[in-house]
Amino acid sequence: MTATDTGTGTGTGTDLARVGLNEKLNKLRAAVLGANDGIVSTAAVVLGVAGATSSVAAIATAGIAAVVGGAVSMALGEYVSVSSQRDSERAYVAKETALQAQDPEGEFAHLVRGYMRDGLSEETATKVAQERSAIDPLKAHLELHYGIDEEDIVSPWSAAIASFVSFFLGAMLPLAAVLLPPESARVAVTFVVTLVALAITGAISAKIGDADPKRAVLRLVVGGALGLAATYGVGNLFGSTAL
Repeated sequence: MTATDTGTGTGTGTDLARVGLNEKLNKLRAAVLGANDGIVSTAAVVLGVAGATSSVAAIATAGIAAVVGGAVSMALGEYVSVSSQRDSERAYVAKETALQAQDPEGEFAHLVRGYMRDGLSEETATKVAQERSAIDPLKAHLELHYGIDEEDIVSPWSAAIASFVSFFLGAMLPLAAVLLPPESARVAVTFVVTLVALAITGAISAKIGDADPKRAVLRLVVGGALGLAATYGVGNLFGSTAL
């Protein structure tokens, strides 16, 4: 890592800024997905029940169960998924560490070939490999071949916690929207609140991924509207025939 003009010439500011970037993105991704899932799944449940019955107790019971069960399920899913990713990253680190110890010259040649595949001339690739290896050969191999940083391996616990909290908070919106208004406005208010919340999460996720926010928002809003309409229709159908 080269020095930057930070006043001391050491590059410390740049190094500190880069440390933890993957972990921050990991938590942000989990939070956005958790919030989106909490909004959609809870809204679908409460509207489905609202379509079947006007009982506040029944709607509240189903909604609370959806919130708790969904938050736990989302957190568990994130933990398992990110744990698998972390295990793979640690395996790559162990593999490259062993290779460096067994055949450093062969690994250096491998590094040179890797830079050449990226478009560098042999002379330039050799020089870059020499400079990177002088600093940290393991880090150079991990970044080139796997795109990972051993100092910034993602945490499954942080992803699980971020997902749980964001799911819970997102789920509170449709739950409050269906319970607080009078019965005559219950469904309409829940629809509006849910779609607005989905539009916000869509815009945030698009910004994170540098995508077109209009398309992301449109997909979520249209998909959410169709899903809510379907669940409400199913609840209304079964409510009129079975209750």
